[in-house]
Amino acid sequence: MGIINVTPDSFSDGGFFLSTQQAIAHARSLIDEGADILDIGGESTRPGSQIVSADEELSRVIPVLEALVDTAIPISIDTSKPEVMKHAIEAGASMINDVNALRNTGALEAVAPHKHVQICLMHMQGTPQNMQANPYYIDIVSEVKDYLQQRIQAANTAGIALSRLVIDPGFGFGKTLQHNLSLLNHLNEFTTLGTPVLAGLSRKSMLGVITGNNVDQRLHESVAAALLAVAKGAKIVRVHDVKASKAALAIHNALRGYD
Repeated sequence: MGIINVTPDSFSDGGFFLSTQQAIAHARSLIDEGADILDIGGESTRPGSQIVSADEELSRVIPVLEALVDTAIPISIDTSKPEVMKHAIEAGASMINDVNALRNTGALEAVAPHKHVQICLMHMQGTPQNMQANPYYIDIVSEVKDYLQQRIQAANTAGIALSRLVIDPGFGFGKTLQHNLSLLNHLNEFTTLGTPVLAGLSRKSMLGVITGNNVDQRLHESVAAALLAVAKGAKIVRVHDVKASKAALAIHNALRGYD
């Protein structure tokens, strides 16, 4: 899953692809690099980010979505706003990627009738504005797993089939380094929930804490994290660096089935 942030303030590439044409050009380059799905976001969810209006978010993502909807790969929209979800689906989005796991009022109803649309439910403790203030868990793996199970059940109750769902433990969303490492080490436990697991580790601060590299110098650790996530059961990895990640995963996949 290639990342396209049409924002001025995303943690890694904020402002780089803020114009519609820049975002479209970047999307096409990610397709050329081998992206299997694109994830377009119009509101940053980095720690301390500012909330934007639905109108502003729509003005950022819909023109990009409309320009890409006829490409050969599915387009995901990264949003928590039901209004944005509705317009994105009408414009041809194949997936809604919600860091708030459809908890906002009207979100379940916005996506439930559209049986062709996949939904990614992510775990987040707190909000992007306060999630890193003091994240605390007694048992990070079981608590995140229980939360995702509850959100799966809420989706099912709203008429959303399990086959439409993807889950994401939310690396970096209300977690310390140790929390993130525990989730990665036990990522295979989330596969028992019956849905594909998505892992988003690309360029995140946890990698910088480990290696000391700045956000624009985290290619190698991002590829390593993606490989580890897939080895632990992830079916989708959300990445900035598609070409490098695809190459590494090709080697990983070539070894499957060999002693």
